[in-house]
Formats: sequence, C-alpha cells, structure tokens
Amino acid sequence: MKNRKQHVMNVAHQLFIHKGFQATSIQDILEGSNISKGTFYNYFSSKNELLLEIFTDSYNELEKKREKLLIGQNRSDIEIFIKQIELQMETNKRDKLISLFEEVTVSKDEDLKQFFKRTQYVNLVWMNERLIDIFGEDKKPYLLDCAVMFTGILHHNFHYNYLAKFYSNASTLQVIRYSVERLKKIVEDVSNSNAQLLDPEIIEQWLPGFSEKKRGYKERVRQQIKYLKELLEVIEDDEMRGKYRDSLDFVQEELFISRKPKIFLIESILFTMKDYPSKRWKEQIEVLNQIVQEYVKEL
Repeated sequence: MKNRKQHVMNVAHQLFIHKGFQATSIQDILEGSNISKGTFYNYFSSKNELLLEIFTDSYNELEKKREKLLIGQNRSDIEIFIKQIELQMETNKRDKLISLFEEVTVSKDEDLKQFFKRTQYVNLVWMNERLIDIFGEDKKPYLLDCAVMFTGILHHNFHYNYLAKFYSNASTLQVIRYSVERLKKIVEDVSNSNAQLLDPEIIEQWLPGFSEKKRGYKERVRQQIKYLKELLEVIEDDEMRGKYRDSLDFVQEELFISRKPKIFLIESILFTMKDYPSKRWKEQIEVLNQIVQEYVKEL
C-alpha cells in the first residue's frame, strides 16, 4: 500500500509541475496513476492534502540529507554549509518546489497558506541555527537578520541568473559561493555596528514551542560525541580508534536522520563500547547513554 501511495504522489507531483497545481484535476491524477476515486480518497482527503504530503516528504528528505552532511564534521566549517545550501537549491530545482510554492501563495485555502508560512519559518530557523554554528554565539543577536537577508540574496541571485541564462553561465555552486561571500560581509557589518531588526526571541512567536527541548538534546548529543572523539585521540590502535569513531557517527546518524531510530541497536553499541579499559571513557559513554534516553522521549 505504501509503494502504491508513493506512486500516486509521484504521478501527482509531475502533473503539478507540468500542468500547475490549480489546473490539475483529481481525475487527471486518477488516470495518470491508474487508480479508482475510492483508492485516492483512501490515501488523501483532498488534492490539497496530497500536495501537503508531497511537500512534507520532500522537505523531510532534504532535512535528513542536510543533517547527514554534518555527521562527523565540524559544524563551523562554512564549506559544509555551502554543500547544504547546494543540496537545498538542487532539491528545489528538481522538485520545482518554489514554483509550486508561489502558485499556492495566491490560493484561497488557509490550510495551504499556513502550512507554507510555517515551512518558511522552519527553514529560516534552520538557517539561523547554522549561522550560529559558523559565526559563533557572540554574533547570535544579529544572525536572524542575517539569515533573512541571505535567504533574500540567494533567492534573487538564482532568480535573475535564471532569467539571464543566455548571458550568464554561472553554476549553482558559483551563485551560492558568491552569495555566501556577501553573507560574510553582512555578518561582520551588522555585528560591528550593533545593528538589529529582529530579536531572535520572535522565533517563539512564529513557532511556539518549536522543538526547543528536542534541539537542546540534539546539541547535547553532538557535544558529548565530540568529547568522546577527543578522548579517542589517546588510543594508539588506529583500527580500534577508527571503529569507535564509526560507531559514534552511526549513533548520531541513527538518532538524527532515521525516522524511527533503532534504539535497541544504539543501546547495544553503547554497551559494547564500554569494553574500552578506561574509567573516564566508560563514564562518558554512560553520560551519552543517559542523554540518548532523554532525547528518545522527545521523539
């Protein structure tokens, strides 16, 4: 059933891209995916709900891939951020998310409008958090403004480069790097001039209770894994050090990327890792285990 439903979503997505969301009828979707009307309504209550599921699937997949790029990496490395933005822009291009989004913004359906408004906020919060990773906590008061400006710069640079495609041969990566260089200057300028438009606390108004606790646990997991990797540096056995590093990366990947983390497997790996003959190591593995248990309750 899951594969069949996904097939319907894939067919509908292509129809929305080629015909437009408003111009595509449910009958078009029925004929394109070769299902009955009853089967369609068994999967979705309306065409709008179908579109929401398409967007949710696409965004969740993007979120997992962006997080995967960070596993085992330095979160302050701006090159990782550039790769994440490249992934996001390629996803938008492939799935035509922006054109569909723009069509829906003129819709009279309030549920669709609220969904996309929330999606914009969620993406802006992600951008803000990544800028904090890169530029540091001391610049945090100014980085929400910078995230807003960078999003606008990026969007318009891509838009006008596309319109000028016969005169410009700039690649996706070139546009992103150009925009990121402007971002660096903006962050430096607004922080030096102590300029602020948006107080980061406004995020709570936009997205009340938006996984604040969960994000806190994720950061604790990251920091504890980072600390454990530092402890591994004293191990002279390269094979053992590599094995433990891979195990820690697996734990982080399973928690942050899998929709249904295999908790029993994570617990088993952490238990096995206590075999290393160091009291400090055993204690810190147990600390990680406790954080994981708390984090799981928030999933």
